[in-house]
Amino acid sequence: MNICSFNKIPEVPVMKKTLYLIVFFFLLVPALLLAGEKPFTIIHTNDMHSHLLGYSPNRDYTPNTVNDDKTVGGWARIATVINDTKKARKSPVLVLDAGDYMMGTLFHMVGREYAFELRTMKQMGYEVVTLGNHEFDLMPRGLARILESGTNLGGIPAVVSSNLIFSKESDKDDTLEKAYEKGLIRPWHIIKKDGITFGFFGLIGKDAGEVAPFASPVKFEDQVAVARKMVALLRNEKKVDVVILLSHSGLWADPKKSEDELLAAEVPGIDVIISGHTHTKLEKPLIVNNTIIVQSWEYCKEVSVLDLALVDGKVVLKKHAFIAIDDSIKGDTAIMNLINIDKSAVNMKVLAPLGLGFDTIIAHTDFKIFNEEAESNLGNMIADSIRWYADKFEYDPKDPSSKVDIGVISGGVIRDDIYPGTKGFIAVSDLFRAIPLGIGMDDTMAYPLITIYINAAEVKKALEILTTIYPLKGDDYFLQISGLKFTYNPNRMLFDRVTEIWIGSEEKGYELLDYSSGKNKKLYKACADIYNATFLKIVGSFTKDILKIVPKDKDGNPVSDLVTRRIDADKTKEGIQEVKEWVGLLEYVRSFPDINGDGIPDVPEKYKGALGRTVAVASINPLSLLKRGTWVTWAGFGIIVLLLGLGAGAVVLVRRFVARKRA
Repeated sequence: MNICSFNKIPEVPVMKKTLYLIVFFFLLVPALLLAGEKPFTIIHTNDMHSHLLGYSPNRDYTPNTVNDDKTVGGWARIATVINDTKKARKSPVLVLDAGDYMMGTLFHMVGREYAFELRTMKQMGYEVVTLGNHEFDLMPRGLARILESGTNLGGIPAVVSSNLIFSKESDKDDTLEKAYEKGLIRPWHIIKKDGITFGFFGLIGKDAGEVAPFASPVKFEDQVAVARKMVALLRNEKKVDVVILLSHSGLWADPKKSEDELLAAEVPGIDVIISGHTHTKLEKPLIVNNTIIVQSWEYCKEVSVLDLALVDGKVVLKKHAFIAIDDSIKGDTAIMNLINIDKSAVNMKVLAPLGLGFDTIIAHTDFKIFNEEAESNLGNMIADSIRWYADKFEYDPKDPSSKVDIGVISGGVIRDDIYPGTKGFIAVSDLFRAIPLGIGMDDTMAYPLITIYINAAEVKKALEILTTIYPLKGDDYFLQISGLKFTYNPNRMLFDRVTEIWIGSEEKGYELLDYSSGKNKKLYKACADIYNATFLKIVGSFTKDILKIVPKDKDGNPVSDLVTRRIDADKTKEGIQEVKEWVGLLEYVRSFPDINGDGIPDVPEKYKGALGRTVAVASINPLSLLKRGTWVTWAGFGIIVLLLGLGAGAVVLVRRFVARKRA
């Protein structure tokens, strides 16, 4: 027998005991430390706007392979992130969305019939979503149809929206109210996973409600008051462990406007706010009043993953990551197959009647055509297309007044840029994404164009929306124009900053417009989509009628109902055959000349940059501040002079008083 081996035999039991103690220490102690900690994960998105495919352009998107395209987004890639995140964790994973998952691409054109977005989200693993303002773009009855279709065709995630107020006077929201009563929309929702009870509620914020005119007659209750009620209900009655708010209210740079931050500060007891609406790209989560607030940018460009834990009844942030959705991620095959089926339905139902397809090439461009909060080449092109397309149906050469003088579109309606991609081709789907929104008064999809007449003084008032309302209210009010160019001084009095206006075009030249109400009585024909036109009334009310504009017909008679001013594409048919804004852009681009002889229209060099239609000329020169001032400027100037006079008088009195005291 080996002596060395013999000598070690008595030591074996001691070594085993020591080993057991070490294992016991390393396993039991962490378990004791973590006994009060329950981890969970939230995957969340917001403002996806029907961007089921990667872009831009859609033709470059290759979800089945990686590292061979420059597109971003795509729901098949998001599905992969969701699946991989779930596989990497043994704790509960929640998949949530903060609204505006619809309205933005050709897929939403058949949303009422097929509910592609909600059904696909269900297949991807989404459990709870809320409504955004754009879910109401198809009016209450349209939203009700989407919810019914999705439920009947395979199921949808739980939809929570807690501050809806249905009308008692109007029946226009009855179908949506019935969907609410059936539970297709819920004021709150509860999920239990691995010993944790999660309570959810949803809100539409103040700003989101203001830019949802087609939600009428549905209104939205104050979100702070509703949040207090929901927190009390979920915590005290339902005894949930974690309260999560899906909020389509938003985060703003100005802390006085940042609705979700203000809400968290005023309403204790919300553990997590999944924010949407403002398309905010955060660097890290915000924490306000012990509430964790997150938002995940826009259009599926990124997905946010929150790793949290419930510790002694409180939610603690452990880790957070914003995951870029790009070609480094291979798309989920099953989800991509579903999307391809959806794409075929769009071709059949929407585009085939126009002789087009989803990927039909419309034009070629060597440069990016983009929108921004300034005069942009995309804004100019769309505004030009509005004027051009309206004239196709309403201009009579025998009647010069029938020609459209002004085309207008706001920044809030322009939703996406147009990129040349690898080959410079612009397809139907790419053009549609630029102005995809809306529904007509005839219940067909997309905003119709309307024409009205306004006088020269009202032309100036309309441009003051850009100079004064836009800085106060944001990019929804930045106007892109055609048929006009103007200068303004941002240092002048509010509502009177426009200094010069010219009317005409780059091709035919411009002439100075006399906008003094006492002299120029001429009426000018303007064209816009019906959504933008409805904001005339809102702007008038917001400015206490300082910028009140009265739409008129060609004879100067006031128009009370803008619906009657829709352009009719075929007067031989009964009713109004609406002229759609997006089709106008498509036809306008198709009219471009083929410069290189390849049979494909080319975007003109004219649209390579801005055209000087909107020019700010900042000055504090007294002449510039007062020249051609309206009553607003002179009233403000008078008040300033009065205050200065009072101030000077007060100084004189103080000096006299001091002098007497010294004497």
